[in-house]
Amino acid sequence: MSVRKLKPITSAQRFRVVNGFDAITTDKPEKSLLAPKKRTGGRNSQGKMTMRYKGGGHKKKYRIIDFKRNKTGIPAEVKTIEYDPNRTAFIALLNYQDGEKRYVIAQNGLQVGQKIVSGEKGIAPEIGNAMPLSEIPLGTIISCIELRPGQGAVMARSAGAFAQLMARDGKFATIKLPSGETRLVLATCMATIGVISNSDHQLLVSGKAGRSRWLGRRPRTRPVVMNPVDHPMGGGEGKSSGGHPRSRNGIPAKGYRTRSKTKASNKYIVERRKK
Repeated sequence: MSVRKLKPITSAQRFRVVNGFDAITTDKPEKSLLAPKKRTGGRNSQGKMTMRYKGGGHKKKYRIIDFKRNKTGIPAEVKTIEYDPNRTAFIALLNYQDGEKRYVIAQNGLQVGQKIVSGEKGIAPEIGNAMPLSEIPLGTIISCIELRPGQGAVMARSAGAFAQLMARDGKFATIKLPSGETRLVLATCMATIGVISNSDHQLLVSGKAGRSRWLGRRPRTRPVVMNPVDHPMGGGEGKSSGGHPRSRNGIPAKGYRTRSKTKASNKYIVERRKK
């Protein structure tokens, strides 16, 4: 993993930091695992804008990722490590012994030619292997964690993310999540060993506004420069501050807790994330 700082041949390039893509082994995706991806531009089925500051961007195809890792007991060889435009992490193409091909989220240190496997009994806790939390040794660094058995990975999936298996008690396992939250998850849920790849993603600097447009992000207007009709923080003469920070709907921001006190999953949270 590495990053490259570009020579300042233009004023935009001066601060640009790009990914070295050392881990990437091919730029040709597996055609059988591609699906069309339609863009909405932030509009709903009635054509009304429901999400601001979205639109444009480069055309992409979706890579079908195996988040469930439910092909158990059959070893697979890592064929390639690839870039995925739909996520920050890199992905790995697996060739199973029975001939099937699948994409999975790649972990740091995953090498082409390496054999990985998912299953319950007799699986070694090595990078890339997926197994239930009940089979993983305590203290292990994990990622791509299920919240409900059979649901597929939903937690710790982005570049450089990882969680830690802290304890087990009965049918629950205690996990420390990337946010700092400690919570209980059923021990029958699957998780993958290792840290998610592309951990240098947080060091990248786009350098210019155009790069945000390539990613489908339109310019964002600060609420404080809007009119009172457009936002609670708008209005005033000259450069007056917007008062208390809040959303367009008037919900306070920066520290205001919006989680319901009666939410059913509150009982599974051992320790809330830090402010």
